[in-house]
Amino acid sequence: MTKRGVDEETGEFLGPSRGEERRAALAVLELAARMVEVPMARLMQMPVSEEMLGHIGFCQKITAQIAKKRQLQYVAKQMRKEDPETLDAWRALLNFDKADVRREVAETHRIEALRDQLIAGDAAALTRFMAQFPHADSQHIRQLIRNAQFEKTKNKPPHAYRELFRVLRDVHKESPAD
Repeated sequence: MTKRGVDEETGEFLGPSRGEERRAALAVLELAARMVEVPMARLMQMPVSEEMLGHIGFCQKITAQIAKKRQLQYVAKQMRKEDPETLDAWRALLNFDKADVRREVAETHRIEALRDQLIAGDAAALTRFMAQFPHADSQHIRQLIRNAQFEKTKNKPPHAYRELFRVLRDVHKESPAD
């Protein structure tokens, strides 16, 4: 009598174990959940079939928790029919987006910290910034710093404060050194 999935001659397993199949199915379910969270406009830029977009879009519209869970499982079932290479490509695109967003958020925090240092009167921070970005308009930046300091002391709307952030961000984006 032979066991299911075992080669009679060598005794090796012929296919994946049930545990491996379960882990793979759970990984696809997690991918489906991540894709349902992505806006439809972003999904349309990815190499996703129209049929799959329809399943995902329907799942996004459902508000009842148990119905959404059931539809998510159906989406995952449909995804398991796709090639493993396609699923890997979708995972890579979603992971790339996460890393890209993290970099942008970190850059925004660095620029905000620099702006706060400049408004606090840190001359060394301005010197370091101008040394790193010599193409920046130092006169305009200094004027924005003075205006932001004035707005802060007089409790005025932070127009220069925001404009200083925009200018610093644009200088960072234009820089080939980054």
